[in-house]
Parts: sequence; structure tokens; C-alpha cells
Amino acid sequence: MRKTTESSEESLHRRSYGVHLTSSEIFLKFIFPVIKEKIWEYKWVDLYAGEGNLILPILDSIPPADRINFFKTHIYLSDIQEEMLEKCIKKAVNYGIPPEVAMQNIELRDNLEQSPDFLKDDQGSIFHITNPPYLYLGYIRKHKETQKYLKLFEGKNNGYQDLYQIAMLNDLRNQLNNLIYIIPTNFLFGSSVSNKFRRDFLKYYRINKMLIFETKIFEFTGTNICIGFFERKKIPKSEVIKFEGTKFKKQNVELRKVYILKPKYKYRAGSEFDEFLEENRVDNPLNVNYYLLKKEILNNKGSNKVSVIDANNYKNSQYNKIDLRVNDNLKAKIESNILYIRTVDTGSINGRVGLGIITEDFDVNGIYVSGNTYRTHPIQIFLDPELSHNDQILLKNYFNLLLESFRKKLDSEFLTTYKYSNAEYTRKYLGLTQVRNLIQTFPYKNLNQSFQEKLSNFVGKKDLEKFLELLR
Repeated sequence: MRKTTESSEESLHRRSYGVHLTSSEIFLKFIFPVIKEKIWEYKWVDLYAGEGNLILPILDSIPPADRINFFKTHIYLSDIQEEMLEKCIKKAVNYGIPPEVAMQNIELRDNLEQSPDFLKDDQGSIFHITNPPYLYLGYIRKHKETQKYLKLFEGKNNGYQDLYQIAMLNDLRNQLNNLIYIIPTNFLFGSSVSNKFRRDFLKYYRINKMLIFETKIFEFTGTNICIGFFERKKIPKSEVIKFEGTKFKKQNVELRKVYILKPKYKYRAGSEFDEFLEENRVDNPLNVNYYLLKKEILNNKGSNKVSVIDANNYKNSQYNKIDLRVNDNLKAKIESNILYIRTVDTGSINGRVGLGIITEDFDVNGIYVSGNTYRTHPIQIFLDPELSHNDQILLKNYFNLLLESFRKKLDSEFLTTYKYSNAEYTRKYLGLTQVRNLIQTFPYKNLNQSFQEKLSNFVGKKDLEKFLELLR
């Protein structure tokens, strides 16, 4: 892609619309080969057309003498931004379409608010190919320039989490049969951001195939995207969905696999990890709590000194170290719980998500939260009942072995993509619920000497299958 510099004003404008412009190369390489034999069978529609790069290149395959007629009967584009419409019309004219004809089928519309009426009249002949706006509801709420979209998440759309979901739900309600959408990969891999949407949408649509990109294809965003090829089911049904996916990874690596999405796990990819957690949860598992909070320090003042890092004070690539004064009980609690969780990959091989030992990584006894809690900070873990230091080290090794083994087996698909970066691998986020559920598979009541020796041996050898046999 062409390298340009985006001003802060341009960035604000782009973000306020949730816009990520698509190049014609994406269409020609990944979408056109799938539809090229069907060109004359459908009306090709893009309701969030931007510059028209997902539809207008079809005209390259139409003889010049037939283009005007084809455009009149087989193409419809619209967008909410007037400057985008002007670019669309100009491109159509460059294909030989008269301006007055182009303006009839390229319209200025807000299609998130209300879809064109013709969609309801001729669903079978319409093929919607689009890169819709995507903005997460949390972002929309926090920024004045995007709060205009809050009304879209009311009423029948209550509970959905992103603008792209509203766009796809509009197509569902208009009963369109054929869709190709360029959307964030959280559609497949997200948890709270997309659980409800997947459950509702995939009752009506099957996935024919999915192209998943871990490489950067949009110039001004770090969002990882996928191209989904959807077809409406004849009868709505909550059922297992099976499709072929291709993942485009860094260093020009392509990974092909069959995905199986199960309603029980809200159609989330990588559900084998969730199945393991569910099947291997021990009776009376460890209770897991997070964060050493300021209010707990204030409620347990004393004369004992405890060294901690302040998770809210990160400067010059390190956390600020401070000494807290606490009573005997809190000192014992802090120093007896030696583990913390790193929830976000740093991008380095040694900085992957997992459990760590506070004294080894920070040279203090605790991780203090002086302000707001953030799930992306290092977080101290408090276990009940209390485990010995040796058993906590065994828990750390157990946890990290299972986590890394499932990451390898499932290509980290049970984790949420954090953001695009130039790291060697795609950075991922491990949710605190996942942390708790994995800890609660740890058979802490069976840690007799024989079991500990076997467990330590498997942890050292990283032999997942034999390790799982031991757990059974």
C-alpha cells in the first residue's frame, strides 16, 4: 500500500466514522476469484462503499460496450460521506459510465440508520460486498464525536457491541442471501465483544469460508481483520458450523485449517480450550482473587514494611517501587501469594502471557494498585486456600505448560487479539475469567509426593498428551 502521513484532524475524521478504506487490490486478489463466474447473476451492492473499491473493479471484467447497461442493472453503491461519493462517481466515469448514470446508482445515504427499501424487494438477486464501519461501543461512549452512534445500540440492537454488527444485522433483517464482509477478527475470536452477535447472526447464516489476516492490510489502523463469505440458511437453526479458513501470518506464512464453531461455546473459534477447562475443573477448586487495592492497604495499616511495585506508575520502562506499611495479617497475605498474571503479550518470546513469580520479575513482594484497575497491567493473584511456595511454583509451571501447549495446538485462537504490531508473533490478551478457569483445573488436593514428581517431570518435558492423561 502507498505510504502516507495522516494528520490528527484526518485521524479524528476517520475514527468518527469508523472508516478503514479498502484497496481494489484486496478485492481483486481475495474476493473477485470467488464471484467472477457469477457476475451477471446478481446485483452487486456496497452500502458502505467508501471509494467504491469493492464493487467498481467488477467493471474491468465487463466489455466496454456493455458497461453502461451492466452498471444500470447490476451495481448499487452508497456511503454517508459526500467526499467518498464524489470519488466513487469519478471512478465510475473513468470506466466509461456517464456522470448522470453514475449518480443514479451511487447515493448519499446513512445505511446504518435505515437500509434502502429495494433490499427488501429483491433479496435473492442481491450480493452485498462491503467493508462496513467498525467502532467498538466502549470507544463510542467515551468520545464526543462518536456518541451520535449510541442510538443505534438501543431497542432491538441492545446488547450488540460494534457498528459492523449493526450493519450485518440490518442485512439479516432484510433477509439478504449472500454477503461478503471485511470485519475485525473479533467476530471469530472475541468473547464479550461478539458472543451475543455470533449467537444471533449464525443462527441464520452459514460461513462458506473465511480469510484471516494477521498482517496489516489497512494503513491507519492496528485492527486485525478477516473476510467472511456468508450464505443465508434456508431454515434458521442453531447448529455446529464447519468451514475452511485460511490464515495469513507474518513472514508470508499461510495456515489452512477447518474451523468448527459450536453453539454451546457461543460459536467462538478455539473452543477446544474452553472444553478442556469445563471438563477438567476440579471439585472444590481454588478460589482466585485479583488485585492488591488501595482500600485494602488503608483498611490494614500497620508497622510492617512490604515492598511493592505501583501498577499505576510506569515510567522509563519500569514500574515505580514503593514501601507500604501494613498490619501482620496483610503482610502475611501479600508475601504468601507469590504469583502474578501477565495478561498481554509484550511481543517478545519471554514476554508471553502467563503466570510469573513477583520476586523474580520485579524484585518486590507485591503488586499494588494505587488507582484504577486495568486488566492489561501485571496483576497479583490471591489464592484460597493458601498454597505453599513450592506448590505455587508447580501451579505456575502447570498453568504455563497448558497455556503454551494450547496456543501451539490452536494457534492462540482462544485468546483475544490485542493489537497489530511488528512483533514476531501476533500479540494476544488472556482474559481474567480464562485465568481463573485454568487455575481451577489445578488438582491442588492431590499433590502427594508421587503426583508432584510425575507432574514436575511432565512440566519439564512439556509433554502435553501424557500430561493430560495424568489429569484424567
